[in-house]
Amino acid sequence: MPLIAIARCGKTADYIESVRRAGGDPWVVDRAADRADLVVRSADALLLTGGDDVRPDLYGAVAHPSFSAAEAGRDEYEIELVSRAYEADVPIFAICRGIQVLNVARGGTLVQDIPTERPSPIPHRLSTPTFAADAVAHAVRVEPDSQLHALLNDGRAPVGSWQVNSRHHQAVDTLGDGLRVTATAPDGVIEAVEDPARGFCVAVQWHPESFWRTGEFQALFNALVHAGRRRS
Repeated sequence: MPLIAIARCGKTADYIESVRRAGGDPWVVDRAADRADLVVRSADALLLTGGDDVRPDLYGAVAHPSFSAAEAGRDEYEIELVSRAYEADVPIFAICRGIQVLNVARGGTLVQDIPTERPSPIPHRLSTPTFAADAVAHAVRVEPDSQLHALLNDGRAPVGSWQVNSRHHQAVDTLGDGLRVTATAPDGVIEAVEDPARGFCVAVQWHPESFWRTGEFQALFNALVHAGRRRS
């Protein structure tokens, strides 16, 4: 059973369940106890999770007034996890904050606050508990030649647009090294990226783990575990 390292966050239950349903062995890693180099050496794949904002000084920016810092040391730890996973060719799946960490780790930058920097009628922050975790916020258009498109369609008749939930106020801006945009919201906000040069490196801005009960995005977790199984 592939061992999937899950970056600790405030709510890990849905990530754990999604990995288990895909046939993986979830391992929630903690920066206080699990050294990044040992995590990457031991795990078959890496799952980056949601949370608060990545520190803007890490990508050469000054903090926006809306900045909400993540737990102390989390940014550096997860950036190191990405760097070491790249060195070791460990499969990566990154979600919400995770796509932002991946982009910054690869030298990219972020939109710090969508409402003020990219004003749009599209709702990108449906907060819980006002909204259910899997409440649909908007559609995303997925690039037809991407790995993400192949995974989401999963052998069915091709679909180019998907309904997703949304709980973020930041987004990918300038792309990091090797990454390509694979999905966007109707207002142009980047909703997914991947690294086509890697065996498996896929990242989405929405929260697919919130749909484990209904399975709309289970194929993404299945693919991560499959990639980990091939590596183990």
